[in-house]
Amino acid sequence: MNRFSGKLAVQQRVLPTYRVPFFDLLASACDGGMSLFTGLPRPNEGIATASQLQIAQYRLGQNIHIFDGALYLFYQSGVLDWLEEQNPDALIVDANPRCLSTSAVIRWMHARHRPVIGWGLGAPPLSGPLARFRQLRRLSSLRRFDALITYSRRGAEEYAALGFPRDKIFVAYNAVSPAPSHPLPSRPLTFDRRPVILFVGRLQARKRVDFLLRACAAIQNVRLVIVGDGPERAALEALAKDVYPQAEFVGARHGAELKPFFEAADLFVLPGTGGLAVQEAMSYGLPVIVAQGDGTQDDLVRPANGWQIPPDDFEALVASIKDALSDPARLRRMGAESYRIVREEINLERMAEMFVAALNALT
Repeated sequence: MNRFSGKLAVQQRVLPTYRVPFFDLLASACDGGMSLFTGLPRPNEGIATASQLQIAQYRLGQNIHIFDGALYLFYQSGVLDWLEEQNPDALIVDANPRCLSTSAVIRWMHARHRPVIGWGLGAPPLSGPLARFRQLRRLSSLRRFDALITYSRRGAEEYAALGFPRDKIFVAYNAVSPAPSHPLPSRPLTFDRRPVILFVGRLQARKRVDFLLRACAAIQNVRLVIVGDGPERAALEALAKDVYPQAEFVGARHGAELKPFFEAADLFVLPGTGGLAVQEAMSYGLPVIVAQGDGTQDDLVRPANGWQIPPDDFEALVASIKDALSDPARLRRMGAESYRIVREEINLERMAEMFVAALNALT
C-alpha cells in the first residue's frame, strides 16, 4: 500500500464498530499518524459503536442533535479544540450537510492552506416540501471541499452531476472486510439433498426476513438457516411456525463462529436493507441475493455473482431464489466470482489505498 507522509485527521458523526478495522488500517498508512473525532448516535438509532482504536488516536466529542427526520441537524462540540490540538496536514470530514460544525473546521483548514476532503455516500435525488432548500444546502456544502471520496460509482456520478470536478472525485468501494486469506471453499457441483439458504444479520423489520420465510415456504425443499438476533426474533419465530417450521434460528454468532455456516451454505440472501455480512459471505464463495439500495450494492453484486431485487418485492425474491437454485453448476461459478470480487476489488485494503491516493493527489 502507498503511504501518506503527513498527519491525517478524520471527522465522522459516529464510530460504528464495523469501521474500526478500516480506520486502524488507514492510520497505519499515515507516517504522521491519524486522529479520529466523532460523537455518539441518538439512543433510538440502534448503532453499535466502538470506544477505542488500536492504531489511530480517538477523541469522543459531543453530538448535539437538533430536530428529527428530514429536518435533522447536528453540531459537534469540541471539534475545533481537537483540530487545534492535532494540527493535521489534511482533514477528511463527513460530507453531510446536516453537520453544522463542518463549516468552521473547513475554514480552519483553509486558513492554513490545507486540504479538506469530503467523504460521503453520494447525492441522491431529494423529495418533499423541503427538497429545494436541502438541495441548495447540499450544493453549498459540496463546493467547499477540495476533493470528494464516495462509496460507489453511482455516488461519483451523482456528485459529478451537481458540477463537482470529476478529477477530484475518488471512488473507495465501501468495504467492511479484508481480502480473504483463506482459499475458495470447495463445493460439489450438485446440492447435498436440500440446498442451503443462509441469512446472517440483525433481526430487524427492515431486513425483511419475513419475506424470506414466506419465499422458502413458496419454494419448499430448501434448508433455511437464520443466524442473528434482534427485536424481531420472537415475531419471526412465530411466523416460521405457521409458514415454514423447518427454518432454523441459531441465534447470534460472531467472528470465527460464522465460518461453518458460510461454508455449509449454497446461497446467501439479504432481502431487506443494510447488511454487513454480504462481503463476508462472498469471501466464502457464496452467490448473493440482495435488495437494491443506495448504490453501494451495484459495485458489489453483479449479474456474474448474484441478483439485485427491488426492495419489498416478494415475487422478485421468489423468482430470484428459484433462478439461483435451478442450476447448481452455474451457482458455483457465481460463487467463485463473488470470491474474486472481494479478494481483488472490494476489500479494506483497496478502500484504504484509495483514501491514500486521494490524500496524495492534494498534498
